[in-house]
Amino acid sequence: MLANKRDLWWLLNRIFHMKRYPLVAILLASTLLIGAACQRPAAKTLKPLKPPEQLTETISLPADSSPNLKVIIDAAIDQVGKTASYDASYQKIDYPNGDVPIETGVCSDVIVRSFRKAGIDLQKDVHEDMKKNFSAYPTRWGLNGPDANIDHRRVPNLMTYFSRQGKSLSTGGDSKTFLSGDIVTWDLGVGSEHIGMVVNVWYKPSQRYLIVHNIGAGTRMDDVLFAWKITGHYRYF
Repeated sequence: MLANKRDLWWLLNRIFHMKRYPLVAILLASTLLIGAACQRPAAKTLKPLKPPEQLTETISLPADSSPNLKVIIDAAIDQVGKTASYDASYQKIDYPNGDVPIETGVCSDVIVRSFRKAGIDLQKDVHEDMKKNFSAYPTRWGLNGPDANIDHRRVPNLMTYFSRQGKSLSTGGDSKTFLSGDIVTWDLGVGSEHIGMVVNVWYKPSQRYLIVHNIGAGTRMDDVLFAWKITGHYRYF
């Protein structure tokens, strides 16, 4: 690896003066320039996984709330930093309680993993409901029946399931209508849905709760409640 820009330009100058092998010189120079360019993004500072602690405050849950509410919230927060990537490819997984490696996943996996800590297997529950009521679920994927490998990992299916369980709430209102533990879905504006969980971490600058989600760079905790059009609002506990 070249130590610095001075070394790079010195080597490039030597290459450009290779009169005997001009094509080789061009190829070598191109390779070095591309390699140098590829190294630059790695030096950029990555966005923090969550806001600085001095800007947040963890709010206690209501005394009469379900014990499972704290379980799913803590489980969502615990995924921050553990799931470091996003992979939407089709994967064959176990059933029930199947999952891809914790290091990766999609946005819906944040919710599925959190609920499992409370003893609720959305893979099994969605699959069982789809077997009995397949026509009630979206058909955009051209399937003729349920698939336990993927159905619970698709946001529209989770939206349908939560609604069918009577967990749907209004998508309107201000931030005060979105409480800790609520599940929120969004339309990203590119024909793609997104899902995340409201957690009990208060963000002082915006005066609202943060969202735990995975939108492509792993599971994070962000102030994104109103970042996109809200299409679903669900309260399970």
